[in-house]
Amino acid sequence: MKSTVEALEGNKVKLSVEVDEQEFETAVNAAFKKIARDVRIPGFRPGKAPRRVLESHIGAGAGRAQALNDALPEYYSDAVVANEVDVIAPPEIEITDGQESGTVKFDAIVEVRPVIIVSGYDDLAVEIPAPTPSDEEIDAQLERFRNQYGDLEVVERAADTGDYVTIDIEGSQNDEVLEGLVASAYLYEVGSAGIVPELDEQLAGVAAGDTRSFDAAHPNGEEEDPLHFEVTVTEVKAKVLPELTDEFAAQASEFETMAAWRDDLVTRMTEVRKAQSQMMVREKIGEALAELVTDELPEPLVAAEMNERLQDMAMRLQAQGLSLEQWLQFSGTDTEQFLDDLKTTAERSARVDLALRAIALAESIEALEEDLDLEFEAVAARVQQDSDVVRSQLIDAGHLPALKTDISKRKALDWLTESVTITDEAGNSIVFADLAVADDEDGDTVPETPASEEDETE
Repeated sequence: MKSTVEALEGNKVKLSVEVDEQEFETAVNAAFKKIARDVRIPGFRPGKAPRRVLESHIGAGAGRAQALNDALPEYYSDAVVANEVDVIAPPEIEITDGQESGTVKFDAIVEVRPVIIVSGYDDLAVEIPAPTPSDEEIDAQLERFRNQYGDLEVVERAADTGDYVTIDIEGSQNDEVLEGLVASAYLYEVGSAGIVPELDEQLAGVAAGDTRSFDAAHPNGEEEDPLHFEVTVTEVKAKVLPELTDEFAAQASEFETMAAWRDDLVTRMTEVRKAQSQMMVREKIGEALAELVTDELPEPLVAAEMNERLQDMAMRLQAQGLSLEQWLQFSGTDTEQFLDDLKTTAERSARVDLALRAIALAESIEALEEDLDLEFEAVAARVQQDSDVVRSQLIDAGHLPALKTDISKRKALDWLTESVTITDEAGNSIVFADLAVADDEDGDTVPETPASEEDETE
């Protein structure tokens, strides 16, 4: 098979493919075998009639027509791989010769991914939160630990926000007591809004022995009749927190002193912030790159990105036993708005992709042989196969061009992270390499995350 590529207007190319008669005969033989399974010839079992018998019954042209229908997509795919054509839409194929006999020739006109030029990427600047926690944030973390180890003590004073009260409570609606709103000796934190907001208003300033009778709006909305509450306060308690002493450090942590505990919190929170900062820098670079791409995006490119994201989401939902339709219904998400948001995200992703390709080309950033070796080894480790086998399989399947492109894009992003101007909110300069997370003694890269930091990440 021979093939050539000709650039056309409108971001399209024409692939001209030529398959000589001897090579095409293989496809014709396969076509007749396929036809034999469906054609009934007296004296032959299904699928066993030889080609010459079939030709005498249905004509030689039937096999050739079937071969053209079956084999052309494969010839087209081989030509795409051989010429490294980055197609983004189905082709328009026209057979120009060989429909009846002889060498088969056809043209395939197809839209390809545009190659663009971006400017301004060498002056990018991003701002991120400071990767080092402030003293106030460390203090807040320690305060959370103090609260975990706090004790409740009865006080002879009025309740304030943050205090706890022991109450007997009865809720009703239209003079009918609601079992779910009846409790005795119930410990409630004033200001927590744990039942209805009106309860917190009524409990502010109460003392032991006080009673409150009040109405409250139903949590389900105005369509529901209001609720009525009868509340009796039996105790007021205040949370007494431990002092931040070495004794408390030994009780609440693995350290013997507060100084050592605080240093460890600083280290752990800094490492978590560094990891978060790395992701944020890359995310903000992506946002900036998307704005640099002003070219109009081909619709097939956006559609393909949308479809890929839809399929990925559908697979993740399926793993949870949900369909996309069920998720839309359960989450209350409007279908039209969901698709609009999906398209916006897909367009941004496509712009970032084009920008990274353009930067890799402009800066001569390529996938080197050692990069490919590392990639093959990584894939081999995941699928538990020999890396040479993986290499052969990927190359034979025509995935090498796409793999090289992916590597060059990753290297372009890495190059940007080293050259972009990074500052925190205070204007302090940050070097991306300083955001690297240090290995611990066991070789782990990210230390155990404090509870408050996990909450912040979520």
